[in-house]
Amino acid sequence: MPERESMDFDVVIVGGGPSGLATAIRLRQIAIDRDVELTVCVLEKGSEVGAHILSGAVVETRALDELLPNWEGLGAPLNTPVRKDRFVFLTERRAIPFITPPQMHNQGNYIVSLGNLCRWLCEQAEALGVEVYAGFAASEVLYDDMGAVRGVATGDMGRKKDGSKGPNFEFGMELHATQTVFAEGCRGSLTKQLFERYDLRSGVDPQVYGIGIKELWEVDPAKHHPGLVTHTVGWPMDLKTYGGSFQYHFDENLVSIGFVVGLDYSNPYLSPFEELQRFKTHPAIRDTFVGGTRISYGARAISAGGFQSIPKLTFPGGLIVGDAAGFLNVPKIKGTHTGMKSGITAAEAIFGVLQGEISNPVEANEYPERLKQSWVWEELYRERNIKPSFHWGLIPAMIYSGIDKILLRGKAPWTLHHRPDHLCVRPAANCKPIEYPKPDGLVTFDKLSSVFLSNTNHEEDQPCHLTLKDEALPVALNFKKYAGLEQQYCPAGVYEYVEAEGKMGLQINAQNCVHCKTCDIKDPSQNITWVTPEGSGGPNYPNM
Repeated sequence: MPERESMDFDVVIVGGGPSGLATAIRLRQIAIDRDVELTVCVLEKGSEVGAHILSGAVVETRALDELLPNWEGLGAPLNTPVRKDRFVFLTERRAIPFITPPQMHNQGNYIVSLGNLCRWLCEQAEALGVEVYAGFAASEVLYDDMGAVRGVATGDMGRKKDGSKGPNFEFGMELHATQTVFAEGCRGSLTKQLFERYDLRSGVDPQVYGIGIKELWEVDPAKHHPGLVTHTVGWPMDLKTYGGSFQYHFDENLVSIGFVVGLDYSNPYLSPFEELQRFKTHPAIRDTFVGGTRISYGARAISAGGFQSIPKLTFPGGLIVGDAAGFLNVPKIKGTHTGMKSGITAAEAIFGVLQGEISNPVEANEYPERLKQSWVWEELYRERNIKPSFHWGLIPAMIYSGIDKILLRGKAPWTLHHRPDHLCVRPAANCKPIEYPKPDGLVTFDKLSSVFLSNTNHEEDQPCHLTLKDEALPVALNFKKYAGLEQQYCPAGVYEYVEAEGKMGLQINAQNCVHCKTCDIKDPSQNITWVTPEGSGGPNYPNM
């Protein structure tokens, strides 16, 4: 077998999201300030930086202010400051305003397209000399003879479904580095392997997740209120299931609407996609979108474990930043600022490794130590008990959250803990099926027309990137015991149980996959493993 070609860098960063780009920018800033040669490469699996980025998003600029203090002069796409916060409890017919929780106040924050912000950050990185390679998926971690990470390899291109070489086959490329930064985002496929190889999750809580389903609408100008931020809890969730919505009005008549469901839900009949569609039928919600145009759709999982789920962040030859490590502040519903700060901090520690300024030249141990002295650590510590309190149900959690935040100021002498999401689902026989309303084609829609708006595309004749450890298990367990829950939790119609020749089987429509990773998380037996498809495959989100 011919050897793959290789390229050498000082630092390779896997992922062109906010944390990865912040790492790259800060590394080059330090190198330029100190007049040091430093080569930095960012690998992005999407067709372009921003293509796979999806978030609400309301951005707190604290980390951006540190990284690029003149961001306004540089033309950062932060055009809509938050002008009003609303927090609402919904019943099936009513909308009851509540006092906005302190951590959800957004004065000084901006409503943005996070994808467009990443595109702009990419421009800043390239201007500083960072090499950015979009459309190349890192599919393999490379190790040296001592077991340290020495870089990554991109996936082969042009393999057929059976793994054989097609007419346009090309081997992947090896990218070698002294330090490799994993900024893959939630449930990164390589990060997941590193957790196991280096036992990085020992002694911490399991990571827990939510899935966010989002639509971008252009609405009637008379219904548009630039700077309005609205969050809801309650209906259509029952009081025991974690979930809530967001609506953000920004730019020219654009409204982001989304629904987040905690993946610790118990009813296998629950469909996060259908919960968003049902939510839009509420009398207090529907009118905003009547007469408007839905212009984009997407979904992604988010790491929601917070402080007690942060893994060991370093290992020989590399480290983890951003949502791959779980720096989302769940009560704030924000992770961009914490993810970017983790990247800034990582860059400063990496530079010390490369310049021989710290004692261990293989592992950047200074990174977690620096992070523990930063505002990120304190912020996440103070919010650590809010998400796990929702195991008690919505009303007890809201009461506890008020006590924890206002009376105890986040300094309770205890820490609540998480349980793995995939263990929370109950057998279908013990649950009530959920009847969702049929789409009207005006405000509510079906999955396939939604996936169309995500601009998702995969080369069809390639190995399936949704792999099963045991091909018999979906029918034997998930279909029979859990009513085929894959069909419900997947927001893109990837999983479908089909009967052929008298036998039931699981059909995987991998070309529909929007890379949300929910299947890798929620499958009860952890039988599904998401791996990277060919580079540039997946969604192509505009303005998301």
